[in-house]
Amino acid sequence: MAKRKIGTRKEVFTNNDIAIHVAHLHKSFRLPTERSMSLKQTIFNRLRGVKGFKDQKVLSGLDFDIKKGEFVGIVGRNGSGKSTLLKTLAGIYYPEKGEIVIDGNLIPFIELGVGFNPELTGRENVYLNGALLGFSRKEMDAMYQEIWQFAELEQFQDQKLKNYSSGMQVRLAFSIAIRAKGDILLLDEVLAVGDAAFQKKCEEYFKSLHGNQTVILVTHSMENITRFCDRAILIENGKITLDGDPKTVAKAYKNLWS
Repeated sequence: MAKRKIGTRKEVFTNNDIAIHVAHLHKSFRLPTERSMSLKQTIFNRLRGVKGFKDQKVLSGLDFDIKKGEFVGIVGRNGSGKSTLLKTLAGIYYPEKGEIVIDGNLIPFIELGVGFNPELTGRENVYLNGALLGFSRKEMDAMYQEIWQFAELEQFQDQKLKNYSSGMQVRLAFSIAIRAKGDILLLDEVLAVGDAAFQKKCEEYFKSLHGNQTVILVTHSMENITRFCDRAILIENGKITLDGDPKTVAKAYKNLWS
């Protein structure tokens, strides 16, 4: 598969051992500071030099590479920029500066169940979500029973999704999503899916990925960082402050609260 490039830099990247290359990545969001209730007020504010917004810097010049087959954890306090980084890697956000080069098919596990319709049955939503992931009807027919068995929701197939609990919906969405066989997986707190028994099943699935696929996990769980990851990256205020051994990074993260 050809490398996919996102960003503004002209750098050429040819290292075949690298799944994701990030160089000088910057991302900001424009936040309103006041509301103009009329065109007159808008013009008056501009004449006074009042912008009506401020730029919030979220990512500030990130540089890192992730090797093929690595399981990398991204950690940081709320607002540090880790979820923004994940969404930028997924192509949901576009960087204002910098470059991302992705070598392989990338599957984001960020907002499970996006595209579900609460007025449709579980059965109908499975086929709908599968289509959004690029599966054909024939492919969905082949994996249909396996999806429900993994989710442990076989008896609810023909109930409308609006009658499912939030936990049931996430379990179903997760069971569909893992059928997409990507080279690179982006996970945003996915290991917290469902109850304890289902989480254990999910953990077994992620263990099976180790060394076979490139995985990036954003989480607040230092237990999962040390259990699954080969490497971890700590982000503070949109910058990488530590990149290396998961136990060392987990300790540094815990020290942020002391």
